[in-house]
Amino acid sequence: MKNIFEKRSSTVPVWFMRQAGRYHSHYQNIKKTSDFMTMCKNPEKALEVTLGPIEDFKFNAAILFSDLLFPLEHLGMDLVYNPGPQLGWRLEKPSDLNSFKIKTPAKDFFAFQGAATKLLRKNLPEDVTLLGFVGAPFTLYAYAVEGSHAGNLVSTKNGFYDGRYEGFVKLLFPELLEEMLTQARNGADAIALFDTAAGELCAADFKEFIVPHLSNVMKEFKIHAPNTKLIYYSKHTQWNHLQHLDFSVIDVLGVDWRCDLVEIQSKLPKHVYIQGNIDPTWLHLDGEIMSKKIRAFYQDLKTRGLDMSRWICGLGHGVLIETPEENVRNAVKIIQTEFKI
Repeated sequence: MKNIFEKRSSTVPVWFMRQAGRYHSHYQNIKKTSDFMTMCKNPEKALEVTLGPIEDFKFNAAILFSDLLFPLEHLGMDLVYNPGPQLGWRLEKPSDLNSFKIKTPAKDFFAFQGAATKLLRKNLPEDVTLLGFVGAPFTLYAYAVEGSHAGNLVSTKNGFYDGRYEGFVKLLFPELLEEMLTQARNGADAIALFDTAAGELCAADFKEFIVPHLSNVMKEFKIHAPNTKLIYYSKHTQWNHLQHLDFSVIDVLGVDWRCDLVEIQSKLPKHVYIQGNIDPTWLHLDGEIMSKKIRAFYQDLKTRGLDMSRWICGLGHGVLIETPEENVRNAVKIIQTEFKI
């Protein structure tokens, strides 16, 4: 098969969020001589990190090794990693919108992602799908306000009404679009928009504030890259949130382990794949228990009628730190050999 969205094999494809990360010895060995920013911004290093889990675990898709917060650096928020992300300032009041400074055109700033994507497309096996990714507008906004998306997000939510959210998204829109197009033009088969903060909102606020801007950037992207698939993943959301999305521009919906795949898939348009949603903590279990639970997970979905041809298996969120590599290896093997379409 060329990729997971076209002609498929007889088994369900699989990839994991954060499949290239700190749990993997391959990553740890590279990290000994490279800091995180270098690993992302040096295309050869990004290639090396991205290929590690493909060569080791045989995932059906590779995801560009980068970080979703780089648009905040591009907007002038002085992003550093020490070791986690830290911003030089935060969007705490409306007047802070004047502090955003774009010094370099997005096409030039995100060139490192384009170069890494091009290298990946050249070096990946033809049957491995290449995924780019970006942060969705609301999650980037939450980071700009809070420095993370943890906690109750009081200031973030107040920003819906004092102009900060609308002002931020207006600045972000053309830059985020160019980041997405840079990855698509250089060979990404799909672009994933990760919205890990979206589930902190009630369904009404999700509909009012998140969906319009998300739809706008997706629609504009599809005008320029109609053959590139779009994946939308949000954490902690349920169908009462997700029902408001514009599925005319979404090709894959990713959900976390709190959602029922059969229930949600039954409500999706027939062209939309569903992605997910094994609990990442299962990969920390004893190997036999993990294998038993994963097989039972599949059998339950099969019994209840999930359309396996529209499912991409994965975790409900990213691979956790200190996840045993052997469990990842065995989980992927079980999925690729036993999860029949």
